[in-house]
Amino acid sequence: MEVRELVGLAASGDHDAWEALVARYERLVWSVPRSHRLADADAADVFQTTWLRLLEHLDDLRNPDALSGWLATTARNECLRVLRHQDRQVPTEDDRIPEESMPAPVDEGLLSAERDAALWRAFAKLSSRCQALLRMLAEDPPPSYDDVSYALGMPVGSIGPTRGRCLDSLRRGIAGTGITA
Repeated sequence: MEVRELVGLAASGDHDAWEALVARYERLVWSVPRSHRLADADAADVFQTTWLRLLEHLDDLRNPDALSGWLATTARNECLRVLRHQDRQVPTEDDRIPEESMPAPVDEGLLSAERDAALWRAFAKLSSRCQALLRMLAEDPPPSYDDVSYALGMPVGSIGPTRGRCLDSLRRGIAGTGITA
């Protein structure tokens, strides 16, 4: 069916004619916001608004045979409107959607205490050298390796590897307890 006939039928309320117009030109209309690199939501808005504008102007189209150009121009104008509107928007803290926070479980304190106790039990099973090294390196601010070397009587070059082995031992010690970060 010719475009002129479809436009006339759609203007008179023929749903099938409207569906045929949309099916014929939907790829064209979608291509315009995509060429403007709009976000998916903005592209969908442009798509819908373009079809709404056609619906509003079906009766007063001067040249229904040039519908593809009319749709492309309307979609382009809608894209430009969206882009202009985006340029004027400056997000502020008030515009942000508040993040809903989940209330802490009632037993969170108990779980933390159990986790800490299990961690300290595993820590107590480490060698005294590992315990001393990990305690020193956990200070805030951490001491320099020179200070650790002097305090523990170990070479500076062995502090990092020894720390790694001590942490591995601690991880193995807590592996079966169910402790998670």
